[in-house]
Amino acid sequence: MLVSVMKRFIISSIRGDVAFLSDAQRKWMSRTKNGTFIFILFILFMLWQSEVSKFALSVTAIAIALVIASKEIILCFTGSIQRASSRSFVIGDWIEVGTIYGEVIEHNLMATVIQEIDLEHGQYHYTGKTATFPNSMFFTYAVKNLNFMKRYVYHNTTITVVEFVNLYPLFPALTEQIEQHCEDFIEVAKRYNGVIEKHAGVDLPGSEPHIHITSGINGEQNVHIMIFCPTERAIHLEQLIREDFMLAYHQHFGDKHLQKK
Repeated sequence: MLVSVMKRFIISSIRGDVAFLSDAQRKWMSRTKNGTFIFILFILFMLWQSEVSKFALSVTAIAIALVIASKEIILCFTGSIQRASSRSFVIGDWIEVGTIYGEVIEHNLMATVIQEIDLEHGQYHYTGKTATFPNSMFFTYAVKNLNFMKRYVYHNTTITVVEFVNLYPLFPALTEQIEQHCEDFIEVAKRYNGVIEKHAGVDLPGSEPHIHITSGINGEQNVHIMIFCPTERAIHLEQLIREDFMLAYHQHFGDKHLQKK
């Protein structure tokens, strides 16, 4: 109240009895009003300092709580933007995210839904399970697009032989048998392999069968066989290849222990 009275007195003194105000009078009247307003704010701040501090702390606490509570939502939203901008996959693609494998059947701003595929155990069939995971996982795990595997796949088979014997003489005949199993689709496989190489821009293993041996920690021999074949026939071809190898091993070395891995 006192400040208001003083402001009026000062403004009245500046104005005087003139009919028209000069620029200098207007400036000083404006300065008086602004200075009075700032002075009032300063007085109020000093009087309410403790209350303002408590209010600021409360607002800060609320803001922190909101950020923490909405962190996952923000990550899901930005993960969706990251997926769209990078074009890492679309609906219908086969993808791998962490330990989740499957075909994308739906995606939105918050989550992605896939039809699970049993790729972890070397299978290519649907498990019947539907997995829904938040888009925030795109910042935690790499997204691997496995879409080319819907038609053809590099299928690996490992057979463990406990006895330490020379297995290399078996490979020419085994390779010929594998090529016979694959002869009905080998031309298509070569063309599709070329398409994948062109799209990926890298030199991939060819469509012909590959066989090599590694040794295990106990001295056993691991025979690795890789073929490029239609996805739906991979498991059946693996069984045929295992049978061919076992027959060749038995004929060449006799009845010895063979352990499959």
